[in-house]
Amino acid sequence: MTENWVVGLSIGIAVVCVLASAGTAIYYICSIKKMEKILDHFQKNKAQNLPITKETRESKLVSRLDRLLGTVSRNQERALEERDQVASLVSDLSHQLKTPLSNVLMYTELLGEEGLSPQEKQEFLRETRIQTEKMQWLMKTLMKASRLEQGIVSFPVNCTGIRKTVAMAVGGIYAKASEKKIAVETSGFQEHMLYHNPKWTAEALGNILENSVKYSPEGSVITIGLYPMEFYSRIDIQDQGLGIAEKEYNNIFKRFYRGKQVEQQEGSGLGLYLAQLILNQEKGYITVTSNPRNGSCFHVYLLNEVSAQKTIMRQ
Repeated sequence: MTENWVVGLSIGIAVVCVLASAGTAIYYICSIKKMEKILDHFQKNKAQNLPITKETRESKLVSRLDRLLGTVSRNQERALEERDQVASLVSDLSHQLKTPLSNVLMYTELLGEEGLSPQEKQEFLRETRIQTEKMQWLMKTLMKASRLEQGIVSFPVNCTGIRKTVAMAVGGIYAKASEKKIAVETSGFQEHMLYHNPKWTAEALGNILENSVKYSPEGSVITIGLYPMEFYSRIDIQDQGLGIAEKEYNNIFKRFYRGKQVEQQEGSGLGLYLAQLILNQEKGYITVTSNPRNGSCFHVYLLNEVSAQKTIMRQ
């Protein structure tokens, strides 16, 4: 009797173990199938919000899988964006360098010809140097703009006096303005503490001023004024150049865009684009108003000191 009871107990335990093992196996098979469905859902829809199951253990696993797949998806998207940016950069560079490179090759071939006078040789050498400097400037500026776009390059921004910054910008274009007998005047320009980086802002303002000098007639005047407002201060750069059609106001700040009136003139379409990128880094911005053939006025907005402090505290 005792032996039969022991045998029966052993068989019962064995059956329970077999059923438990089978149940566990079925549970894990079902869980695997659910995970496969989740992965299929992600692969088809590229969605990060995966369906959460009711079981606590599975919900934790799905949550971890959700975060992991989300990270993979974001990295993949970032890699594709970077690839497209590199392709665009290479395409832009090749397009912009085509003309100056052709000119360098042409002048080099001319210098190899016999019978050139010393004056002709000097002229060809001068043109070669100009085209080479243009290529160097294009590559440097485009790389700088690209790095600013991608956040690779950053610079410190603080509340600093603006007069010295404007003076730096004017000094950078003084020689070119003098060649065209263009006067650069400041109108009631009082010292004001604005949120900016002097070096980078001087480059942005310098690009705007260079644009004004390039497209203004000889003997004209460029006026720089400062107008404090409640949150921002506005720096106006007014020239007496060709002017810009209203429909082109937004386009002129795009990379390589050239206005219809100046397409045949020397230029790259990078100066205003880079200026906008720099000002955006400083939480500022730039706009333009113009009357065709009556000049343009570029408006640069930089945060006042109090406004900048409030903005920084909210971050």
